[in-house]
Parts: sequence; structure tokens; C-alpha cells
Amino acid sequence: MPTLLIVLGLAALWIAWLVTEPWFTERRRARWRALPFPAEWRAILRRRVPCVRALPTDLQLQLKRHMQVFLREKAFIGCQGFEITDEVRVTIAAQACLLLLNGPGRYYPGLRQILVYPGAFMVDRVHADGNGVQQDQRRVLSGESWSQGQVILSWQDAVDGAASADDGQNVVIHEFAHQLDQENGSANGAPHLSPGQRRAQWAAVMGRAFADLQRRAEHGEPSLLSHYGATDPAEFFAVASEVFFEQPAQLAVELPEVHAELVALYRIDPSSW
Repeated sequence: MPTLLIVLGLAALWIAWLVTEPWFTERRRARWRALPFPAEWRAILRRRVPCVRALPTDLQLQLKRHMQVFLREKAFIGCQGFEITDEVRVTIAAQACLLLLNGPGRYYPGLRQILVYPGAFMVDRVHADGNGVQQDQRRVLSGESWSQGQVILSWQDAVDGAASADDGQNVVIHEFAHQLDQENGSANGAPHLSPGQRRAQWAAVMGRAFADLQRRAEHGEPSLLSHYGATDPAEFFAVASEVFFEQPAQLAVELPEVHAELVALYRIDPSSW
């Protein structure tokens, strides 16, 4: 009997924690969001992330509040001797938090660490060819997103992506789009949708655009979206997200259905800024 009472007591404590933990988390985040945004962080934004100036005033304020939470919850780790400074943290956080504007405030729940290399980094992969033969391959990357709770970034590419805010290429947006995609399992190009969005419509719109990009890539035809997006649906979503934030007007003209789905997903329309 005493053992049963202990088990029941532990179960009650566990249930109570599950019920109250989100409340305590939100209270803590609310305190962080209410803190003054440091002047040195504002200077970094002006210097490194010029796209912030284009945001409407309310979204600029919201972005800074999200950054206050993000920078306290996510650990940054330097690789190959790279030093993590506020310059690094703020520059990356600002771009990552663009994807959270007007959202439900989940703050990438599966993400624990951002690993930062000074430049492009090499990874080893095992690749199986059409005959089933496995080969070790070495690839040079500017970013990766892991479902185990890490995003890996090249600092130089993160800086370049922020500096050129209208070329449709941004490694931070790309990798954090993967994080959104991975919130409901492996990245497959189907993130959690906003209320009112229909999964069937998302699949149909994105599927048609993905197939068209694959055709263009196969025939070497130009496209607003990078041909890298033709790799698989997950990469298509990440590439489309880069263009949505950096070339929204062109996306609205050339791929209006994709643009509309991303407006509904992200709950903002960068083409109006």
C-alpha cells in the first residue's frame, strides 16, 4: 500500500507539472519580453540586419520581444575556435525570429543549440547510388537543421544573407524554416499550418509548384526559386520561405498560390512592407 501511495503521489505531481509548466513558461517569457531592448543590440540590428528597418513599427517591436526570449532560451556554441559574441547572437536571432512574427509563440520548441562555424563547413555523408552501392561523400555546407535540436550555421553566410535582404538567399531563414517543418516530425515540407489553412490545399499548391521546379531544374530553365528547392519537398519549403521573406513581390507575381499559402502560414505579407 505505501508503494502504491508513493506511485500515485508521483503521478499526481507529474500531472500537476504538465498542467502548470506552460503557464510558468509563458510568465517567464512575458517578463523577458517586457525588458528594455538593449541599446547595443539595436546598434547591431542597424549594422547587420538592415531588413528590420523595413518592418512596420509594430512588427519591429514584436521582433525585438521575440528576440528577448529566443536569446535567453537558445544556447549558441562556437565551432573551430569561433567566438560567440552579442554580434553573432543578435544577428542570427533577428533573422530566425522573422519567422515567428504574428505566430503562436512556440519559439522552435525542439531547438536547443545553434552551432556556429566561422565559414562554410564540411560534413561526411553516406550516399547510396542507383545500384544500391553506398559511398562516403564530403560536402561543403553553409547550414544544416537537425531534428535532434541543433541548427548549424556558417557565420559568414549568415552575415551575407542578412546584408543582402532582397536576393532570395538567406541561410538562417532556410534552416529555421526546416525547424518549423520538423516540429511535427521529420522535415517533409508540411509544417504545422495556421488555423483556417487546409492541409489538402497546401499539399496541392506546393506539390504543383514543386513539380514545376523539378521540371525547370531538369531542363536547366531559370526560376525565381533556386533549383536546390527541387531536391525534395522539405528543401522546396525552405527555399520558398527564403524568397517569401526576401523577394515577396516577385513571388506574388510568379507563384501567387504559393505566396498566398505562405502568407497564411506565416501570418504576415512582406510584400506590403
